Amino acid sequence: MSRIHDRTASLSEAQPVPYWLDDPGKPRPEPALTGAETCDLLVVGGGYSGLWTALIAKERDPDRDVVLVEGHEVGWAASGRNGGFCAASLTHGLGNGLTRWPDEIHRLEELGARNLDEIEKAVARYSLDCEFERTGEIDVATEPYQAEELRAWHRELGERGLADGIEFLDADAVREQVDSPTFRAGLWDRRGVAMLHPAKLAWGLKRACRGLGVRVYEHTPALTLRPYGAGMAVRTPYGAIRARHVALGTNVFPNLVRRVRAYTVPVYDYALMTEPLTPGQRASIGWRGRQGLGDSANQFHYFRLSADDRILWGGYDAVYPYGGRVRAEYEHRPETYAKLAGHFFTCFPQLEGVRFTHAWGGAIDTCSRFSAFFGTAHQGKVAYAAGFTGLGVGATRFGADVMLDLLAGERTERTALEMVRKKPVPFPPEPFAWTGIALTKWSLARADSHHGRRNLWLRTMDRLGLGFDS
Repeated sequence: MSRIHDRTASLSEAQPVPYWLDDPGKPRPEPALTGAETCDLLVVGGGYSGLWTALIAKERDPDRDVVLVEGHEVGWAASGRNGGFCAASLTHGLGNGLTRWPDEIHRLEELGARNLDEIEKAVARYSLDCEFERTGEIDVATEPYQAEELRAWHRELGERGLADGIEFLDADAVREQVDSPTFRAGLWDRRGVAMLHPAKLAWGLKRACRGLGVRVYEHTPALTLRPYGAGMAVRTPYGAIRARHVALGTNVFPNLVRRVRAYTVPVYDYALMTEPLTPGQRASIGWRGRQGLGDSANQFHYFRLSADDRILWGGYDAVYPYGGRVRAEYEHRPETYAKLAGHFFTCFPQLEGVRFTHAWGGAIDTCSRFSAFFGTAHQGKVAYAAGFTGLGVGATRFGADVMLDLLAGERTERTALEMVRKKPVPFPPEPFAWTGIALTKWSLARADSHHGRRNLWLRTMDRLGLGFDS
């Protein structure tokens, strides 16, 4: 009981706000739209998806008149609450990509690597002060069966010609990188992931967009979308916008194209941030390479170092609210914070006594294939991208390119992909969605406690191409 109390005591001063957004350098929001606007391209949503779309639209055509509207403040939702893992993968990892698009996987990996390179170039070109570090990520095994699975997976990747830059680490090698008594093996993707400050990336992209002439309105939710002459019209609380084309980057929030809504559900994810580690604490865990880390369980943790040597520790619980509603009251879950704190000190017992300064949650736009889908509406005048399922920090830039290709009516190497042309399986209505997700979560937890063995429900979901990613 005393150990449990000691670990929850680490949360006693944790502020219930996202660490990334609790920054004295946070920019002031732009004024809300009042009155009427016209433009060539209206971008709805001020997260990564919308920001990259607006920026790339101006890069492609500097004369294009672009307006971006955000219902609250730029970067306040998933884009300012995530772990800051900017992955090259467009398919939520190689395993998911191989399962769903085996014939395209080499092209998808190539496009993903190119996309991450372009993000790195944009960080330099626009002086985006977002603490970008191309450290890679280590997938760690904490159980013997997971270590064997990682070894077998690395061997399979080699046979398929997909192991370039990916290194298998045995127990000694992984603990040489990051020292935890729970680590039994690791798979280090050396170049395929960068770490960054997620809110600073969003704020920097806003500044870059405005520098190229994009008009940005915050506290301006888009209420309705309808055809208007040769273009589209969007109504806002204090005004309206007429545009030739509209790109929807609203992700977890209800899509203005109603038929798209069934393809995503909100899943709430939670994270903690520690106080800055002392030099002694830092030395006790190593981590000189500053890689991002994630463990190999179905109910997994993700963790990384911030620029000032704090540890972000998140994941494990993934909570779907009945009815799929996005609500502020779901953004905090003390029982999950307590669970995460206990798991943290199991992983790093040498850090006993460290305290958490921030605890928060946020909604992820989850789809049944775990990676983004795309489409158009209103005779090609509206494009959308959604369903990034927690790996949108990098993939949203690719999604922006896809939306702009679709609005231009162009067939490109992106729009030709089966991944882009086909949709995931939609979620069923309630109560079937909640029941199915709850049963899947229970089955995933059961598999973790039974050496990874998947029960009949999970095997059936696998065959149907359905699932729930924790």
